[in-house]
Amino acid sequence: MTRVAIQGATGYTALELIRILLRHPEVEITGLTSRSETAHVSSVHPSLTDRLDLNLENLSSEELGKRADVCFCCLPHVASMESIPGLLAADLKVIDLSADYRLSDPAVYEQWYGHIHTDPTRLGSTVYGLPELFADRIPDQRLIANPGCYTSTSILALAPLLSAGLIEPSGIIIDAKSGVSGAGRTPKTNILYAECNESLSAYSVGNHRHTPEIEQVLAEATGKPVEVIFTPHLTPMDRGILATIYAVPTGDSTEADLMQVLRDAYGTKPFVRVVDHLPKTKDVAYTNYFDVTVRMVRGRVLVFAVLDNLIKGAAGVAVQNFNLMCGYDETTGLLV
Repeated sequence: MTRVAIQGATGYTALELIRILLRHPEVEITGLTSRSETAHVSSVHPSLTDRLDLNLENLSSEELGKRADVCFCCLPHVASMESIPGLLAADLKVIDLSADYRLSDPAVYEQWYGHIHTDPTRLGSTVYGLPELFADRIPDQRLIANPGCYTSTSILALAPLLSAGLIEPSGIIIDAKSGVSGAGRTPKTNILYAECNESLSAYSVGNHRHTPEIEQVLAEATGKPVEVIFTPHLTPMDRGILATIYAVPTGDSTEADLMQVLRDAYGTKPFVRVVDHLPKTKDVAYTNYFDVTVRMVRGRVLVFAVLDNLIKGAAGVAVQNFNLMCGYDETTGLLV
């Protein structure tokens, strides 16, 4: 059994993570932290009543190191990089679900997040935890940068086509729509029911923080510089992401050729489904699956991709990373 702690356990992603880990046969949850709550976990997450008997505690890194072998860090950016050096010093393996260790360049981080990175020596050497592309790098690592939901959707949809040289690496347009849970549990005006219900809106046009992450990881995975226009939208549903991606083909590839490249790339990947139909967010809701397909329309390549932002876009891929780090089968706890 591997003892597991969750730092920042009050949010939506942490709840999904707890639910997955409770059915993981090799895990014992031994610590839940919160800076604002000190109650029983079921008072914050009522669905865990009679399922997990732990209190939320404001535990130090040293205390977590005594209780656990692995820590999932579900803190927001900036708070995460303040905590992780102490967790590593306490001999914990860490899976960071914030964006603090995803970018390679501290100057890029400062530009897009508005904060100076306080642990810059780990940038560029921390493995990006997208198992479908980097599974061979994850085992035996002590710190993994867990990808986000928009980035996972975009990168997985595009990487095989870019690697095969079938689409141009510039001029890519990513039109992505996410459920409200992607904004987190902290109250904000734009995610109040009366604001977002029966309304669809774009946000962070031209300056969303995931843009450099998408470009960086696609460049690393494909060996060529990539340029995207990424536009996210807030959709009045609880969960899920749909990305419609537009790209320019490099040659005369047919729709069948493009589909075959996706099938070849993901044929052995347990959570990627290359489908013939146009995928819907309901197809993957509450699962760790990523569904993708492609169409040719008037000389352009259109890629359609969906995932559950809280599971495959956060907690589920974190457990994939955990499994690979600890030597378990990648699918353990994730097949429902």
